[in-house]
Amino acid sequence: MAVSATVIGALLGLGTQMYSNALRKLPYMRHPWEHVLGMGLGAVFVNQLVKWDAQLQQDLDKMLEKAKEANERRYFNEDDD
Repeated sequence: MAVSATVIGALLGLGTQMYSNALRKLPYMRHPWEHVLGMGLGAVFVNQLVKWDAQLQQDLDKMLEKAKEANERRYFNEDDD
């Protein structure tokens, strides 16, 4: 997943820079270093997004497990009253 996220991010950065140049009616590859910078930033952004999504899923699973345990204690341990 890390390789595909990096490639997608790099393409996102490259596309953003080329779109920016097209909107300003400049040559697509006016400053190549801007494309490299955009590709790097896009790759970092998408990789961080994937990490954030994985952490969010883990946190959600923990919260759901706690809620399930609380419901089981509430409804199945009524004889403790």
